[in-house]
Amino acid sequence: MTRKTSSNSDPAEFHTDSTKLQARSSEQRLLEIAQTLPGQSILSMSLGRAQAAESLAVSRPDAKVHCWFIDSHHAALATEHAQSLNNLTISCMEEWPDQVADLAMLPLHVTGESELSRDLLQTAYQRLQTGGMLIASVDNPKDRWLHDQMKTFDKSVKVRTFEDAVVYFVIKEHPLKRTRDFSCEFTFRDLDKIIRLVTRPGVFSHRELDNGARQLLDAVDVYPGARLLEIGCGSGAVSLGLAARDPSATIHAIDSNARAVWCTKRGAELNSLDNVTVELNHTGCYGEPARFDMALGNPPYYADFRIAELFIEAAVRSLRPEGRLVMVTKQPKWYEENLSRWLEDAEVFPSRRYHIVSGIKPSI
Repeated sequence: MTRKTSSNSDPAEFHTDSTKLQARSSEQRLLEIAQTLPGQSILSMSLGRAQAAESLAVSRPDAKVHCWFIDSHHAALATEHAQSLNNLTISCMEEWPDQVADLAMLPLHVTGESELSRDLLQTAYQRLQTGGMLIASVDNPKDRWLHDQMKTFDKSVKVRTFEDAVVYFVIKEHPLKRTRDFSCEFTFRDLDKIIRLVTRPGVFSHRELDNGARQLLDAVDVYPGARLLEIGCGSGAVSLGLAARDPSATIHAIDSNARAVWCTKRGAELNSLDNVTVELNHTGCYGEPARFDMALGNPPYYADFRIAELFIEAAVRSLRPEGRLVMVTKQPKWYEENLSRWLEDAEVFPSRRYHIVSGIKPSI
């Protein structure tokens, strides 16, 4: 998804609007430094709702600012809350926008995935023109890790330390002599088939087949002509494995992560599977409702089961009457207490270190 804003607004609005969500410390400090630096072609990421990119677009009406997200839900929130500006673009895709920049901004969280951060830093630096500047920040004033990463681009790293974050910036003097490919391709066996899988940083689960996906594959049979839906497909292991079992079955794989969608599409190509379709979608509505025979999912465990609930509600909308939902979890208690709110014949049973969750959509 890509959104470009369409009208102008008063720069004073951004600074006086008390309803604006405050940027996280890493992004706020990054903005404070960026405001003192030149830049008319600006690439940015955001830990929130594109606050730094929006502020620069307001204060520099002649600049072109592009804020990029990997996750479509976060991109949609930023699109909803950012001001409408001619010079601000908000997008969701698997990679930094392929354009030349003179300023690249990357706020990071101290608990973020290190390999994803390295990947993002490298590509941001590559997008810079010679003489352009990369600014990166992290909400850890005692940081050393990010500082070491920035030194791989240039030993002369400038540092600004705050009580709640630290900001680093380097000037691109020359192209990188060597770049690293952070993607990973490997194989796994499903029944009698060898499946090729591609993963990338930021996609669950990078560099390995998740054991939950393995349990989900073992719990499901595919019959001819079946219409299957996987919600939160990640790198696509489950969808690709099931699609390879019967070419007459169709599998529609959904994820809000643009890199996950890319990985699943790439996996379908590598395995010559033309019965897999993939969609970038965070809304829980996947075209015509009540059309799938089975829905599958491996929801994340954070957010107090709110995401699991969203998965179930999306599945119920998408399943035909008497269609089946199958999910995998390490935390069965919530499902045991709540699954019958949506489904009939609800059951939760152990599968090695996991539990399989299953139920049928009511016919009426």
